[in-house]
Amino acid sequence: QVYLVESGGTSVQAGGSLRLSCKAPRAITSVFNPSPMAWYRQAPGKQRELVAQISNAGRTKYADSVKGRFTISRDNTRKTAYLQMDSLLPEDTAVYYCHHVETGSWGQGTQVTVSA
Repeated sequence: QVYLVESGGTSVQAGGSLRLSCKAPRAITSVFNPSPMAWYRQAPGKQRELVAQISNAGRTKYADSVKGRFTISRDNTRKTAYLQMDSLLPEDTAVYYCHHVETGSWGQGTQVTVSA
């Protein structure tokens, strides 16, 4: 297991931007770095869904609903993954979770609320 800590969630108006961070402060780089990292989100009453994923080499994929608005990135030297969210919509409101794919580890989640 990798201990993951998300931060950056808050309330924002539609059209605004946020950057979420996911740190693995206790992970050794040989465990953190090779694994893809992903961001998921879960809105009230809905299933958790994949938002974006990045490979260890930096290849990315996105949910159709966030393409062109969200950008996932990682800094392996800091053992951190990021999710830059622009042009936020009320339907982006959810708890956002960081996921270390190879170990199956999850963070505790960070709340993002977008008001119209």
